[in-house]
Amino acid sequence: MAKQWTAEEVLSVAWSFQRACVLNAAAELDVFSPLHEKAMTAQALASRLGADLRATTILLDALTALGFLTKQGGDYSVPDEVAQLLTESSPQNVLPMVRHLANCLSRWAQLARVTQTGKPAERIPSIRGEAADQTAFIGAMHNFSAPAAAEVVGRLKPLEFSHLLDIGGASGTWTMAFLAAMPDAEATLFDLPDVIPMAEQRIGEAGMADRVRLVPGDFYVDDLPGGVDLAWLGAICHQNSREQNRALFAKIHKALNEGGAVVIRDVVMDPSHTSPGGGALFAVNMLVATEGGGTFTFDEYSEDLREAGFDEVTLVYRDEFMNSLVRAKKA
Repeated sequence: MAKQWTAEEVLSVAWSFQRACVLNAAAELDVFSPLHEKAMTAQALASRLGADLRATTILLDALTALGFLTKQGGDYSVPDEVAQLLTESSPQNVLPMVRHLANCLSRWAQLARVTQTGKPAERIPSIRGEAADQTAFIGAMHNFSAPAAAEVVGRLKPLEFSHLLDIGGASGTWTMAFLAAMPDAEATLFDLPDVIPMAEQRIGEAGMADRVRLVPGDFYVDDLPGGVDLAWLGAICHQNSREQNRALFAKIHKALNEGGAVVIRDVVMDPSHTSPGGGALFAVNMLVATEGGGTFTFDEYSEDLREAGFDEVTLVYRDEFMNSLVRAKKA
């Protein structure tokens, strides 16, 4: 039965951008870190940020109204529970994800034009700059993946590999999860050259540097490192068209040893492409951000993997969002 909408519910969806924009602006400006160090007036914070006083005051009052700040007299401060999530110094902070979502919002705001033209949205760097935006993206992927990584890897047991290839491995979250599950294994992490230093730092901090080879490259252009028996393709396929995925699967097939396997972690849609709901919305994210990306069904993955030379394609786990798992063996 179709949902019975009310005018209030429709308008609530339409208004929902406001709170997101207030939080996103505060994260981009890094409002929370200095206010957690000490309470400040709007004037003091505006001076520290190099921002306009009137605009800063209005933003801080809105953050207070939403419960992200407290205000006593003219001084603003950050509650401890908010500081844990939104200050740079907190190990539990989710600032990278909030900043990444702010960049997503700027593209989603162009959805009508994207739908009309079929072209992705114009990419407008945040006030932090393109390099910081990429760092936020990599950090956001860690924010999202780290809490679930051990559980997701556990769904693949019994694991049988001696050398893992982590394609588009970002800062090493999944490489580390696999190596933690397989103490005698090694890994190669492959990603763009400017991402590799982030991986080197995080893997080094985890004490796994001697077990990981870091290889810079672009999987759209370069061959993949060979001599591996398990390839991990975590949250990569959705950024590609099916044609691009077929080309990537062929490169993976070439890189794998005989009897090796590939595991895809991504959204897996039902045949209607409307469920899970989060996957349907994520396809919109790919629409505004990429030339041909989207979310795919198991049958689509299976067809494309088989065309690239794989068989025994299996849906290992069906998740409501990004942690579905598809495994296939090199034929």
